[in-house]
Amino acid sequence: MSKKSGPPPIVYILIALALIGCGFWWFFKRDTAPQANNQISTENPVSQDNQSIAQAFPAPASVPSGTTIDIDGSTSMVTINQNLKRGFESKFPGTTVVTRARGSSNGIQALINGTTDVAAVSRALTQQEQNQGLVAVPVASDAIAIIIGINNTSIKKLSSNQVADIFQGKVNNWSQVGGSNGKIEVINRPQVSGTHQAFKELVLNGNNFGTAPNITTLLRDETTGLIRVLGNNGIGYATYAQVRNQSTARVLPIDGMTPQSSSYPYTRKLFYVYKNPPNPQVQAFLGYTTSPEGQQAGFFGN
Repeated sequence: MSKKSGPPPIVYILIALALIGCGFWWFFKRDTAPQANNQISTENPVSQDNQSIAQAFPAPASVPSGTTIDIDGSTSMVTINQNLKRGFESKFPGTTVVTRARGSSNGIQALINGTTDVAAVSRALTQQEQNQGLVAVPVASDAIAIIIGINNTSIKKLSSNQVADIFQGKVNNWSQVGGSNGKIEVINRPQVSGTHQAFKELVLNGNNFGTAPNITTLLRDETTGLIRVLGNNGIGYATYAQVRNQSTARVLPIDGMTPQSSSYPYTRKLFYVYKNPPNPQVQAFLGYTTSPEGQQAGFFGN
């Protein structure tokens, strides 16, 4: 009696491939799918590594009337300071937030001297500053904008290499970077400025600014004064939040990207710095700042 022949070999091959495919999905796709729900949005002004800070400084339910918090430091953080001042004083009646903007380094020195509670800083702390008990809390991401006078219409954009050459004094005529013939007037911020220090790291790769005759360093760290002296041939830099709506200065794209782009090359973190151990008013203010309510107030107004 003849035996019935089994299924052709191709059937077994197809079954084996199907089993392998199911196994791949089970071990890989199943494990990676839930992770998407745990990711923190990069649009959150408080960075992901700040979550431990938020735990160390929980949002206060109440703050005693008569509490005063003194902030001094970066001019780049003036708007954030003012927004948080309004939000904090509104939420906790009877409290006072005093803000000044004398530059990051001056704010840090005031903190070390005990004449301010919080330093607003637009650069990372040095090891020496950390050794003195200072702790930085990242509160925002910021972009350094390259600006020229509104009447300088011949320059539409610059590359990062061109910017570095201009601020190091290697290029001193607009015609060398695609513009009309004219001497480039470089307006630099003073060394006490955190933005000055951040610019050296981000734009000049740690190198010093040039000392050519066409480079002028301001005596005070102020964006309004810098814009005022740009004229037709000037170029300077400032935190983007302070110049994005300016009518007398224009922000230049760098490497084809504007400061709003996630790939913009000149981005940095802004910090609030306190001296360890923090006093109760500092704990309350940082707790409010790093809370969702404080973030909303700090960046979008109250």
